[in-house]
Amino acid sequence: MDMKTDLSALFMPRQPPMDIHEAETLMCDWNDDLEAMESFVLEGKRFVRLPDNEVGLFYNNECYVFLCRYWVPGEPEEGENEEEVPDDYKCTVYFWQGRNASNMGWLTFTFSLQKKLEAKFGDKLEVQRTHQQQENLKFMSHFKRRFVIKNGSRSKGTVSTCGEAELFQLRSNGSIIATRCIQIGVTASALNSCFCYILKVPFNSGGVSGIVYVWMGENSDPEDGKLADEIANWLYDLGDYTIQVVGEGEEPENFFWVGIGGQKPYDHVADYMDYSRLFRCSNDKGYFTVSEKCSDFCQDDLSDDDVMILDNGQQVFFWLGRKSSDIEIKLGFKSAQVYVEHMKRKQPDHPRRLLLAMKGRENSRFTKCFHGWGPHKVTAE
Repeated sequence: MDMKTDLSALFMPRQPPMDIHEAETLMCDWNDDLEAMESFVLEGKRFVRLPDNEVGLFYNNECYVFLCRYWVPGEPEEGENEEEVPDDYKCTVYFWQGRNASNMGWLTFTFSLQKKLEAKFGDKLEVQRTHQQQENLKFMSHFKRRFVIKNGSRSKGTVSTCGEAELFQLRSNGSIIATRCIQIGVTASALNSCFCYILKVPFNSGGVSGIVYVWMGENSDPEDGKLADEIANWLYDLGDYTIQVVGEGEEPENFFWVGIGGQKPYDHVADYMDYSRLFRCSNDKGYFTVSEKCSDFCQDDLSDDDVMILDNGQQVFFWLGRKSSDIEIKLGFKSAQVYVEHMKRKQPDHPRRLLLAMKGRENSRFTKCFHGWGPHKVTAE
């Protein structure tokens, strides 16, 4: 008996990037409706207030809570004048979990802070759990593109990493609202002429002073360069670190290239940003279906239980999760072949090659489609 299949997602056009004017309007509207935002971070077994100067800085070992109070128009009763109806409000609690944080933070929240907030706000409260790089646009809009994800823990961040070089990449996925500045491995091969980066080079192992370079790729957006400069000035103490903006090709030999580990070849184009798409192939609905992830996808969207199809504009990768079933592999591979043939007709000037990608053995042509690629999370059996 043939299994029912739904491959319609493969034939849908790629979601176009959001227009800048539309994105700015959305950000303004969402922030106009935001009356107040209270920020908390988990310290030990309790949530404490996050200092104002840390709002927008996330450590990937930590859990954060943001209580957002939104204005909503009051609903008039029958025969009541709209202008006489008092304004109302609703509250959304966003629980943010770093990709290296344990689920204990969520359990602590549900049994402590969440209960207090439910007692206070009742049915006006909505709780949304969000994982690193899977945030929705409304939540991200409240940080106005100053959204930084740093490795490690908050308590150790100023101690354990201060004597080491740090590299951050600024990148937007599908919309300027989905802009993140994420810490990545310190290597020149991670540079790309289409993006802006922040490189911290300490003068010595004590790391109490040094230079912070804002590196602007020659094909990068000048607005991203301004934003990277703002973020660098916010992240680092100007009494200890000097901020220096450098254009591609103008890097000082002594500190920049030495600090990044030496010169290495790197990419000068990022065409994959205009083509990348990620599809999930699964039979968890009782039949085989292909669904597309949103354009702001991340590494943790690669599901171990399924097979995935990644298109970067030149190659189509058939990615195997370690727990995917035989039927998913068989039908997923046929789906990838169908997609390659479909794109050959749709974009004859961009023929794709079909390649296999195994979890843990992905090459750079695969990983560059994901902002801040790192080691895969170890999941409990």
